[in-house]
Amino acid sequence: MSLIVQKYGGSSVATPEKIKKIAEKIKKTVESGEKVCVVVSAMGKTTDELIALAKKVSDSPKPRELDMLLSTGEQVTAALLSIALNELGVPSVSFNAFQLEMTTTSDFNNARIIDINAERLLDEFQTNDVIVVTGFQGITSLKDITTLGRGGSDTSAVAIAAKLNTKCEIYSDVAGVFACDPKVIPSAKKHEYITYEELMELASMGAKVVHSRAVEIAKKFKVELYCASTFSDEGGTFVVDSLPEWLEQPVVMGVTMDKNQRKFTISPMSGGQRAQVHLFEMLASNNINLDMISIVKDNGDTYLTFTVVEGASERVREVVEEVLSQYGEHRLIEDDEVAKVTAVGVGMESSPGVAARFFAALDKEGISLLGTSTSEIKISTLVPKYDAEKAVRVVAREFSLA
Repeated sequence: MSLIVQKYGGSSVATPEKIKKIAEKIKKTVESGEKVCVVVSAMGKTTDELIALAKKVSDSPKPRELDMLLSTGEQVTAALLSIALNELGVPSVSFNAFQLEMTTTSDFNNARIIDINAERLLDEFQTNDVIVVTGFQGITSLKDITTLGRGGSDTSAVAIAAKLNTKCEIYSDVAGVFACDPKVIPSAKKHEYITYEELMELASMGAKVVHSRAVEIAKKFKVELYCASTFSDEGGTFVVDSLPEWLEQPVVMGVTMDKNQRKFTISPMSGGQRAQVHLFEMLASNNINLDMISIVKDNGDTYLTFTVVEGASERVREVVEEVLSQYGEHRLIEDDEVAKVTAVGVGMESSPGVAARFFAALDKEGISLLGTSTSEIKISTLVPKYDAEKAVRVVAREFSLA
């Protein structure tokens, strides 16, 4: 039995008409001899609308109940697509995470997949050509519903592909992986191939092509990954371990920005290194990921700066106050008018001078650099939010990405 996993994002399933078109596309895949496991997101902006609905009832809804609410969006899409497929004469059945036994951790709103009952899928393929699965959601060992975080349907699809030992195709409203956001730079280059490492970095730094955890799973279990447009026959992007030998390795493969950032500065910070370690431990235990950490000492005072994604701000404030109140006086300053701009490329490892070009290009255009973090294949800098798109264009021009 030949199997393939396909994932369709929210913009692809935004209307009943689009769902019907996807059903026709899937029918052609079935007619070519494939059995298809389709993973779907909620229709259009449904998830945002459900969050807004919850906020009308409570300013801070309990995470468990929010997951209970948000999981309904994907169930609507899955049922509608299965109905459309059966209408076309394609035997199909839909499943939610509970029925598929997609077990996760109990981290509501940001759970991680533990296991999937692949036997249920394989059994259903004996009588169905297509199985439509709700993305973005799972269940705990206690049968509570969880969600995997924004973009989690990608992770659902790749995890199922890994479990079935088959390839995975990610379909969205863009025709593959571009060197930069084509909405910012319409002439951005599209990659025919990109490595798992590069795509993982781009995704984690703000690119919205594929969920970063999905790429992580694909790399770990060697899942063949392909990203393409839902309603176009234009060729997409293959995600690979390493680029083909015949393909020249660019120094920088892509540049992206993330405006969903908030900078925290503790000025000054009492308690010395002991307080710093205590604070980092408590932030970690609250599942808060820090980025661009800077510790500066001046005239006996310590100044700590770090960034987090915007949604974690309230928890950060609570943890900082809880921890630092034990060590003396401190002042917490917040700034949400910042954005992170990141350049990524495996070629950086063997090409000296990339950082110099990156920072010099931004400085030449008068863009303020508010913080920096680097790895072997990426350079990130914090810039004023109003300069974010300009910074992307500057870096793209410097490294010929468009």
